[in-house]
Amino acid sequence: MFKPIRLLAKSVLATSILALLPATAALAQTYPSKPVSLIVPFAAGGPTDTIARLYGEQLSKTLGQPFLVENVVGAGGVTGTNRAVKAAPDGYTFLVHNVAPHVAGPALYAGATYSPVSDFEPVASLAEAAIYIVVRKDFPAKTLKEFLDYGKANPGKISFASAGSGSATHLACELLKLKAGIDMLHIPYRGTGPALNDLISGKVDMMCDQGLNVGGQLKAAAVRALAIAQDARSKAFPDVPTTKEAGLEGLIVNASTAIYAPKGTPAPVIKAVSEALDKAGRSELITLRLQQLVSERPSGDRMTPEGLKRFTAEEFAKWTTTIKSSGIKIN
Repeated sequence: MFKPIRLLAKSVLATSILALLPATAALAQTYPSKPVSLIVPFAAGGPTDTIARLYGEQLSKTLGQPFLVENVVGAGGVTGTNRAVKAAPDGYTFLVHNVAPHVAGPALYAGATYSPVSDFEPVASLAEAAIYIVVRKDFPAKTLKEFLDYGKANPGKISFASAGSGSATHLACELLKLKAGIDMLHIPYRGTGPALNDLISGKVDMMCDQGLNVGGQLKAAAVRALAIAQDARSKAFPDVPTTKEAGLEGLIVNASTAIYAPKGTPAPVIKAVSEALDKAGRSELITLRLQQLVSERPSGDRMTPEGLKRFTAEEFAKWTTTIKSSGIKIN
């Protein structure tokens, strides 16, 4: 006697889906109809901000409306992410974030009110930059192996600078500590600039940072690179060995920049923006600009929503485990 009810329910569901199809098609044709906000949870001028503005300009040209960067700074990116997750899922607000601090936020900050995996719609990876392990120019170790031997013989005596607690530079060095089994002292700064200045002056011993930030100092021999935390050498610095080549397995860290939308953003919007970003990422302009930023277009399928979804889940698992194992907590 339940069959009529079941049939009625199926009929209502089918009718509802069919009713949505014209609206979905209309949305795909008219989007966007007003300016779009790209929330960047870091200060203007940094790598994430630079990449957001680079792609934002191309989205504006392709989709016909301004894609404007809004810098919402605080709590290692959590303040801006909290703003983005609460935004209306209508396609007019996106989050452009560095994937490592994005997925690490809930494990680090009590004020993080979001899940990086379930509360956002992945759109596309935009760029990735390998992390370099660099030391002050007069540090006694000349190779990564010598550095690790020194760290094991002198627990807690190596100091490492970061752009701030919970930043990608902080997390990368914490992962290095775990993989190598050494203890180092973390010195957080308010940004890469002052951290790198103190490394150059010898006030701290080492950093884990991307080529955009340390490349100029490497060329000037103001700091020394021991290894690149990547599975292949960099075209920018081909003489720098990978961590595996230098004797440390399993330390692969990318500073990956990606774009996300609030959960529930319509699929046609995600598709339109993702396709526009893919077109931009394949252009000669973006390719050359990323090379200048010592970055490159993400490999594999990470320019797609499905690929970014998978990568985000993998990074969430990796960094959550790292944070718990390291005992890091930021209130």
